[in-house]
Amino acid sequence: MTPARRVGPAPALPQAPPLPVPPRPVVPPRVAGPDPAPWQRITVDVPGPEFEARPPGQDAFDFPDSECEGWSTDRLTLRFASVRGARHRYYRQPRQDAARAAVHEATGSIVFAVADGVSSATESHLGAVEVCRAAVERLLHLLDRGPGRLDGADVAAHAAKRLHELARCRLGVPALRTAEVARLYATTLVAGTVRATGDALEAELFRIGDSGAWLLDRSGGGYHPLFGGRAAADAPLVDNEVSPLPLVPDRPETAVGRLTEPWTLLVGTDGFGDPLGAGDGRVGELFARQLATPPPPLWLGQVLDFTRETFDDDRTLLAVWPRTGGQR
Repeated sequence: MTPARRVGPAPALPQAPPLPVPPRPVVPPRVAGPDPAPWQRITVDVPGPEFEARPPGQDAFDFPDSECEGWSTDRLTLRFASVRGARHRYYRQPRQDAARAAVHEATGSIVFAVADGVSSATESHLGAVEVCRAAVERLLHLLDRGPGRLDGADVAAHAAKRLHELARCRLGVPALRTAEVARLYATTLVAGTVRATGDALEAELFRIGDSGAWLLDRSGGGYHPLFGGRAAADAPLVDNEVSPLPLVPDRPETAVGRLTEPWTLLVGTDGFGDPLGAGDGRVGELFARQLATPPPPLWLGQVLDFTRETFDDDRTLLAVWPRTGGQR
């Protein structure tokens, strides 16, 4: 027999708090005249070539030219943007950078990942997105387990495993060597957390490959690299060797630092780090000025898409600010 259904009122759903009501804006009278010009690209020193971007190949429709994100928790504000570089726009290649971020609901911590697909890998744009997803998922899982130091090797191994799974699905084979996976999906990764430790905020990161992270002193103290530093402009030799995922070192390079006013945590691919250099040039001045307070997400993407001769790589930048008591 089919049991009789109980008829009664449905349980009440929890009510979301009402949205704040902004003050009614004063609308100025409309003035006749031409519409304002669209945003023009910001030029730093000598601009690069100007041209209309070409579409990436038809199989890359799921990878937009640019993307951005922005939101705040009670204690932190996050922004990130990722833009396709001039070289990829011209040669019809997709953006190979990616970034992802999320909030750990139980603690209010922010977890994040930034990746730069290696250009020699045939589908590194897929690899970059997939390791960001895998890293954020694993970081959230580790925070569920409780407090403790970030296990970068665990997160990196989880992301590398995801690349192996992606390659097996792509090629329809039961197993692949790491080198074969790398030829498809090799990518760098910087991932980590910003979380409360008592009254303080602590940033903890690790990296695989050559993407970077900095603390920006907005009071005028410049950029402090968290993973080594950039070679001097007149250095005779520059080491460009990259050991990306799916290779996983026993001990990934790690960094830990307090995030307090007036510091901002920056995480970026080398498309941002290379023109930034030591942070004492015009690119450093531009971003120190634009990041003095959290900009609108779309504006961060506009600034990141600056034009400068010879710097034509994809650029991704993620920034986290501590929130002061007066911010809403």
